[in-house]
Amino acid sequence: MEISVRTLQLDDVNLLREMLGVFGRAFDDVDRYCSRQPDTDYLRRLLGNDMFIVIAAFAKSEVVGALAAYELKKFEQAISEIYIYDLAVEESYCRTGIATAMIEQLKCDALRRSASVIYVQADYGDDPAVALYTKLGTREDVMHFDIEVTPN
Repeated sequence: MEISVRTLQLDDVNLLREMLGVFGRAFDDVDRYCSRQPDTDYLRRLLGNDMFIVIAAFAKSEVVGALAAYELKKFEQAISEIYIYDLAVEESYCRTGIATAMIEQLKCDALRRSASVIYVQADYGDDPAVALYTKLGTREDVMHFDIEVTPN
């Protein structure tokens, strides 16, 4: 099985839409990822934003893996960090090295951007993700809080 990975460019809107399907199926949340997708202009602007990084994995021409990340520019030094927001692989392609290949591509993108680190969070109970990230990096146990964006 030959797998290829690449970082999406400005004109890859249709591939980004295919990736949303990969995320929806992998996270068992197709409605969130697929039913109210932004219009083409929005997705093109997002792909044109240098702080948004999207990597797709392909088996032949089929999108079988997806990674979305954001570059966060720091203010205390002229450096940035890369945050992996979503990473998913089609179930039939899990444990074939696709996630690792996408992260390796992200490392290349991070080097080009002079980023100091790539970071990601995994949920308790997501043993495959925890195993992958443990293999690739150093684990830090932190607390994560979601703050609602609503006025008091």
